[in-house]
Amino acid sequence: MGITKFEKFNEEQNKISQAAKAFAHPARIAILQQLFKLNTCVCGDLALEIGLAQSTTSQHLKELKNVGLIKGTIEGTSVCYCIDEKVWEEFKQLFISFFNEYNNSKIQCC
Repeated sequence: MGITKFEKFNEEQNKISQAAKAFAHPARIAILQQLFKLNTCVCGDLALEIGLAQSTTSQHLKELKNVGLIKGTIEGTSVCYCIDEKVWEEFKQLFISFFNEYNNSKIQCC
């Protein structure tokens, strides 16, 4: 059996890639921004706030939860979502470190 694409790269590269994939859809950005704005766990209907169908919103919430950027708790018949601050900080530091790798004063390019 061949090597998978994730085994070929280090843990940091895989984490950056997973976070970037989560950020790659504008609906997920809108969901994150709504959670930032409310600054609390949201049990209400995020679909109404961002203007998408409930099933579509649920799929995007699932993607964000799978990567760990948000967490959800079940309260009665609804799921409440909020930013996972620990994971958010981890990804923030990963991106800062990644972007700081580029030093344009050393590059001689076309």
